[in-house]
Amino acid sequence: MKILAIECTHQVACVAVNNGSAVFEGVNGDWQKSAEAIVPLVMQVMNEAGVSPAELDGVAVSAGPGSFTALRIGMSAAKGIAYGAGCPLAPVSTLLAMAVSACFQTDSRCIVPVIPSRAGEFFYAVYSRSAAGSGVFTEVVNGRCMAVDLAARLEPFDGDVAIPVRDVAGLVSYASELAAFCVEATLFSAATLLPMAEADLARGPAAELRDASPDYRQIFVPLQKKQ
Repeated sequence: MKILAIECTHQVACVAVNNGSAVFEGVNGDWQKSAEAIVPLVMQVMNEAGVSPAELDGVAVSAGPGSFTALRIGMSAAKGIAYGAGCPLAPVSTLLAMAVSACFQTDSRCIVPVIPSRAGEFFYAVYSRSAAGSGVFTEVVNGRCMAVDLAARLEPFDGDVAIPVRDVAGLVSYASELAAFCVEATLFSAATLLPMAEADLARGPAAELRDASPDYRQIFVPLQKKQ
């Protein structure tokens, strides 16, 4: 399949394209400018891959959780491209994609991907690695908690845990006891979404574009102007 994937949930904006024989990927180093950079980045990577929008079999997007603004940017871009190309959209769980990418970095039975939420608070999920294969998981827990509480929630897994996170220092600054379990999520990128999206698209028709929405998991509260 020829699939475009967009990931900009937190810290970096990344685009990948599978042209049917190879994967091409590009990264925007200035994450704060994702809104103006994401479409040019998509065009650049698609040109490098030699794929036009009309040739796409689907568009994958990292659906969150993550930054409120970044999720809106990524989902809006993905939906617009899918609509214009007349192809289906495949939202992919960011936490699950991070867990799958971590399989190549750790042999731990439980993988606990972590994404920043608010100060000291993180989105997380606990995935138990299935004996059926390194990329097959059973979701045990999925939620949000303070970093200082995460260590206690992992105690039932007897230390057989790996925590993929992009900013290890940021997590450890709130809970130093987690340092021994952290692995940098260096392998997680837009390319991680491609095989998961292909499997989803192969299973049948995707949901309507208008029904696709980011996995915010928190209410956006705008700043109030001072009186």
